[in-house]
Amino acid sequence: MLDVQDLQLAFGGVRAVDGLTFRVDEGEIVSIIGPNGAGKTSAFNCVTGFYKPTGGRIALDGADITGRRPSAIAARGLSRTFQNLRVFGDLSVLDNVRAGTHLWLRQRTFDVLLHTPRYRRSEQQATDEAHKWLDFVGLRGDRTGLVRHLPYGEQRRVEIARALARRPALLLLDEPAAGLNHAEKAELLGLIRRIRDLGIAIALIEHDMGLVMEVSDRVVVLNYGKEIADGTPARVRTDPAVIEAYLGRDAGPEETEEVRGARTD
Repeated sequence: MLDVQDLQLAFGGVRAVDGLTFRVDEGEIVSIIGPNGAGKTSAFNCVTGFYKPTGGRIALDGADITGRRPSAIAARGLSRTFQNLRVFGDLSVLDNVRAGTHLWLRQRTFDVLLHTPRYRRSEQQATDEAHKWLDFVGLRGDRTGLVRHLPYGEQRRVEIARALARRPALLLLDEPAAGLNHAEKAELLGLIRRIRDLGIAIALIEHDMGLVMEVSDRVVVLNYGKEIADGTPARVRTDPAVIEAYLGRDAGPEETEEVRGARTD
């Protein structure tokens, strides 16, 4: 589904991403972790077109998307959420999710201007789709109020619902558990699994190692923009290079619990 080969990103003399290679297969949950400044979000920004890589190749479902515009990449089936919550605060909960449907909703200017029956049908389709995804993420309350009036955890769900309304084949989640309490994280864990059960592949950046080890099929570990490990959670949590990256020194097997509880950006 996603194939990243020798990805490079430099800001002046700083290499934010340095030869990164990883993949996400169909129906797979892959977590990308690493210490602060490891290059995780920079890599996501390259994949989604927010940054233009200085080298390497990115393929989505076999098509080369390297350096393409975010809208073109999204149209090929990739959707994302952001590390810093990005919802339209002055729109309603429902309209925030409806906004995601317009990637695939076909409307003609003539129909929009004259509010033809075809336009009204498409608007109803967008509304029905938005309700479906709000139900899916478990947000049952009032959907007509401004989204900025919701608690933070519920705004996170709205952002995920909007990303799903774009009908992606691959979903990138950038620290979805940030700012959530213990109960909300448990609900998020179940939600991620239900998204995967729909056949949507997931790439996940997360600092909560408990969630990462619980939900991931594979874990890719970055340090200074380079991949230092790629494997199952059980294998990665005992990898000496991973332990050293988090603890800053060599550590024995008895210290791997610290890696599991490490918190990163």
